Amino acid sequence: MTAGNRGGEPRRILIDCDPGHDDAIAIMLAHGDPGVQLVGITTVGGNQTLDKVTHNARVVATVCGMTGVPIAAGSAVPLIRPIRTAAAIHGESGMDGPVLPEPTVPLDDRHGVDLIIDTVMDNPPGSITLVPTAPLTNIALAVRKCPAIVERVAEVVLMGGGYSKGNVTPAAEFNIAVDPEAAQIVFTAPWQVTMVGIDLTHQALATPAVQQRISDIGTPAAQFVVDLLAAYGANYRAEQGFGDPPVHDPCAVARVIDPSVMTVRPAHVEVELAGRLTAGMTVCDFLGRDGARLDTDVAITLDAPAFWDLVVDAITAIGRP
Repeated sequence: MTAGNRGGEPRRILIDCDPGHDDAIAIMLAHGDPGVQLVGITTVGGNQTLDKVTHNARVVATVCGMTGVPIAAGSAVPLIRPIRTAAAIHGESGMDGPVLPEPTVPLDDRHGVDLIIDTVMDNPPGSITLVPTAPLTNIALAVRKCPAIVERVAEVVLMGGGYSKGNVTPAAEFNIAVDPEAAQIVFTAPWQVTMVGIDLTHQALATPAVQQRISDIGTPAAQFVVDLLAAYGANYRAEQGFGDPPVHDPCAVARVIDPSVMTVRPAHVEVELAGRLTAGMTVCDFLGRDGARLDTDVAITLDAPAFWDLVVDAITAIGRP
């Protein structure tokens, strides 16, 4: 297990995302917390179409005053399935709610898959952690295009899946359901994976008290998050009946910053590809049946106060770009 280095050198991470309200907060957490160094952002079609989520990633970087972090557009569609988006939760822009400024951060010329490969291969072995918070198409394609990255990546800490439930279907969570074939490639590659699924992220609720803490920061970046959460929360209440919205994606970043914010259990994870009712389900074997290796850490419980302290501190640290 390699997650976390609280108090030591910052972990170098690349976020693969589809902003998305909670992806935006994940990027802001990574930018503002000294426990990680954000070295790249790649985008993939998911919460909205590739053009929209790529624009949104650049918007978030602009709001944060982020410079020097390459942002590259990756795959527009899953490996073999048609694209499905989450407009009911994230809106037509993918980040409905706040006024989105015109981004000033440039787009890298490389394809997102190539940025992932270059980042891993151009840095020392074990120095880059991949944090996917979206469908796993880019990560799977990077593995297929350059298998050598697998032994060089420190860890993959992904937001996706669930061991007891789904959200877009009774069995499947959105990120995995969009591209289950890609997810199966990622889970079965011989590298360390931590699955931060919805059993965990449904404990990361943006309560009114949390939103007030963020509002009290009093900066434009904080107001951007408040506006994100207002729209996101309204959509979650309408679509899934949550009183307070679960903020999924920052949980994966928090796991890298400080692993003590959550407990995990080792398991063997396979992705159901063919089930009529269960396609995209992450099947978690915690007992190692038939000799299966318990090679994935599955997140179980969240220390929600500690998690929100990380988020609030990071937004505070961003200040007024």
